[in-house]
Amino acid sequence: MESLYLLIPVSVILVFAIGVIFWWSLKSGQLDDLEGPAYRVLMDDDTPRESTRQSNETKTSSVDADQSN
Repeated sequence: MESLYLLIPVSVILVFAIGVIFWWSLKSGQLDDLEGPAYRVLMDDDTPRESTRQSNETKTSSVDADQSN
């Protein structure tokens, strides 16, 4: 019974804290667009840039030159 004197106030404080965090997330727009990030991954541009491809070719050619010595 004495543990209830501790557990009830702790649970009330915990519920209040969760409510404040949920209210903040609603007001700050955290839950506005739930599907957007999922579609953004699918619509990502998968073509590599030319500079990246050229830098990779330069790195592999320098590694090949080092291995031949």
